[in-house]
Amino acid sequence: MAPSAMSRGRDNHWTTSLADAQPVPYWLEDPGKPHPEPALTAATTCDLLVVGGGYSGLWTALIAKEREPQRDVVLLEGREVGWAASGRNGGFCAASLTHGLSNGLTRWPDEIHRLEELGARNLDGIEAAITRYGIDCDFERTGEIDVATEPYQARELRDWYEEIDAKGLAEGIEFLDGEAVREQVNSPTFQAGLYDRRGVAVLHPAKLAWGLKQACLRLGVRVHEHTPALTLKPHGTGMAVDTPYGQVRARQVALGTNVFPNLVKRVRAYTVPVYDYALMTEPLSAGQLDAIGWKNRQGLGDSANQFHYFRLSADNRVLWGGYDAIYPYGGRVRAEYDDRPETYAKLAEHFFTCFPQLEGVRFTHAWGGAIDTCSRFSAFFGTAHRGKVAYAAGYTGLGVGATRFGAEVMLDLLAGEPTELTSLEMVRRKPLPFPPEPFAWTGIALTKWSLARADSHDGRRNLWLRAMDRLGLGFDS
Repeated sequence: MAPSAMSRGRDNHWTTSLADAQPVPYWLEDPGKPHPEPALTAATTCDLLVVGGGYSGLWTALIAKEREPQRDVVLLEGREVGWAASGRNGGFCAASLTHGLSNGLTRWPDEIHRLEELGARNLDGIEAAITRYGIDCDFERTGEIDVATEPYQARELRDWYEEIDAKGLAEGIEFLDGEAVREQVNSPTFQAGLYDRRGVAVLHPAKLAWGLKQACLRLGVRVHEHTPALTLKPHGTGMAVDTPYGQVRARQVALGTNVFPNLVKRVRAYTVPVYDYALMTEPLSAGQLDAIGWKNRQGLGDSANQFHYFRLSADNRVLWGGYDAIYPYGGRVRAEYDDRPETYAKLAEHFFTCFPQLEGVRFTHAWGGAIDTCSRFSAFFGTAHRGKVAYAAGYTGLGVGATRFGAEVMLDLLAGEPTELTSLEMVRRKPLPFPPEPFAWTGIALTKWSLARADSHDGRRNLWLRAMDRLGLGFDS
């Protein structure tokens, strides 16, 4: 949905809309943000130690207590619960466990029906937990529309719908022509859409993390914030994790650190941090909402390789993110990468190209954050230290929903008995690791350039992208 060549040649006058934008995540500024739990300041022991206070760790601790209420569970978070990706994302909670149906069908065609069923069950489980624990996180089962903004994308969406319909995978999904999609949301750029009516919810991502923390505390999980886990090593029949002020000895450990360096060092090569950025507008007036006709509040995403995602918040702000995916050389996670004004300027121009009716709207927040990206674009799992440690990582931007599934997988792996989840090929196999520098940076930069080129050449994939396709790498999203 990038502007036309003529538009790109002009000065970007839309940057005035960013004049008052605060470079902080909108979600994390909520006045209901809870106080952090005290840091660990003495040695302790437990049955299960969970490292990481994002969705992955929170779901693992919560479900562990639900399965075995007597299990002693400790959760460590290096900063504050939800401060990283779990409090910075767009708040799309998808049923897909495979980063979309296309990616899943390409990689696991023999299990895709099962994976879709498990994903639907997982989303239902999230909604049930939100209700059971009274988590106020603005959860709305709105569905999502993938929109085409170019004629070739409209053709591709129709062909894709016909393919999945023939395979029995189109239940709840509807193809919309240009007129039909603009009746749902009125943008002059929309030419077609695929409407998934049940497979996506939207929510307030930070409130979900904070609500899961409170649910964990109610069930007896001992949560320690501002307590980074520094080392992991065997100790007797279990494991020991050092923190700045005390050691935790645990029978088992679950690692939910995702984009941050894994305590099992051999896992680190499987993920790289890719920075994603988003803007949030001021609340829209009733007249502005009428002008864009966004009556059913669906989540939206366009069909380009360099895509945008956008949605309405509970107070009718528009979150607008995506497009610029930035990989820093060396793959380091640093706070300085969370703010990127040149990307905000691009996003602002793209926003007003999509919704020219909203000229004059101001952005109040602009922020970024790191996504734990792996080469197959969907989570991978494993164990270490003779099954006493489990990990899940690589959610690649669709972790709001899939992390609950990952928590179930980690707990099943730690139990050591075959289950429905541990038998999945998706769970048993790993993605390809990323090469060392400078090859990782060069490959990712070449891929990004190639994807942008495909977007400007009717989707035609060059030799590099076709080679990546043959290798099974996930650069199709």
